[in-house]
Amino acid sequence: MVKRILLAAPRGFCAGVAYAIEVVELALKIHGAPLYVRHAIVHNEWVVRSFEKQGVIFVESIEEIPPGSPVVFSAHGVSPEVRRQAAERNLTIIDATCPLVTKVHNEARHYAGKGYFMIYIGHKGHVEAEGTMGEAPDRFVLVENPEQAEALQLPEYEKLAVLTQTTLSVDEVKATMDVLRRRFPQLVRPKKEDICYATTNRQAAIRELANQSSVVLVIGSTTSSNSNRLREVAESLGSEAHLISSKDELKAEWLLRGETVGISSGASTPEEMVQDVVGEILRLYPEAQVETLVSVDENVNFRPSRELIELALVK
Repeated sequence: MVKRILLAAPRGFCAGVAYAIEVVELALKIHGAPLYVRHAIVHNEWVVRSFEKQGVIFVESIEEIPPGSPVVFSAHGVSPEVRRQAAERNLTIIDATCPLVTKVHNEARHYAGKGYFMIYIGHKGHVEAEGTMGEAPDRFVLVENPEQAEALQLPEYEKLAVLTQTTLSVDEVKATMDVLRRRFPQLVRPKKEDICYATTNRQAAIRELANQSSVVLVIGSTTSSNSNRLREVAESLGSEAHLISSKDELKAEWLLRGETVGISSGASTPEEMVQDVVGEILRLYPEAQVETLVSVDENVNFRPSRELIELALVK
C-alpha cells in the first residue's frame, strides 16, 4: 500500500527546454501559422501535440519547408549543412538551440580549427550528436559506451580531443572517459563539462530518490535521452524503475511493491504530466502523503534575444 509519494527536486523542464518553448511561442506571435520547426522542438509528445494544435508543423528535412518560410531550429541544434540548406531556400531562421548545446558546437569548431581529431561520446543517430558532429564531419568518431571506447582503433593523432552529448548518464560517461584517457593519454577535453547542469542535477536527485523509494517512476518520453538515463540511474542502484509518458501507462501492480513511490521527470516533461500521475496514485491511495525531496536548488534561466521579444511585442 502506498503511504508516501516522494517527488524529486529538481525535475522536469530545464532552462534549455523552457527557452526553446518560449522561442516557439514568440515565433508564433511574430509569424503566425503555419510555423515550421525542424525536428521536435523538445523530445516530449505532449509539448509537440500542443504546438501542432496551434499550427506548428514539425519536419525532419529542410526540403519539406516551402521557400521563404520561417523555421525554428530545435533545442538539440543543427549542423552547418542544415543551416546551408535553410539559407538556400531563403528561410527565416529562428534558433532555439539550447545554449549549452551551442557551447559544445563552439568547442567542436574550436578544436577542428586547431587541427584536432575528436571523439564524441554520444548516442548514434541522436539529433544532438548529428548536429555537433556535423560541425566537422571528417574530424569526428562516435563512441557510445566503454566497450566501444576499448575497441576503438584510431590512426596516430598528435592532437586528439573529446566532446560529449549533453544528456548522457554521468556515470557511463565517466566510465567511457576513463577508458579513453587510459588508451589515449594525449586526449584533451574542454575545461568545462559538456554534460549539462540539469542532466547532472536530475541524476543526482534520482539517486537520493531511489534510496528512499520502493519503486521509481520517471515521467517522460521514450525518445528523450535524459529521461531514459534517469530510469537507468535508478535501476543501477537496484531500484525497480519505469519510464512512462502519461498516467494511462501507470500499472497498479507497481504500486504494490512498498510504501513509497518515487517520482521524477525528464528535462522536457511538463509538470502537468507529473501532477496527473500523482493524482492517479492519490485516486487509488487517497491517504498517501505527497512530499518533495530537494537535492539541488536550480536558478538557471536562458532568455530569448531582445530582438525576438521586441518583434513579438509589436504583433
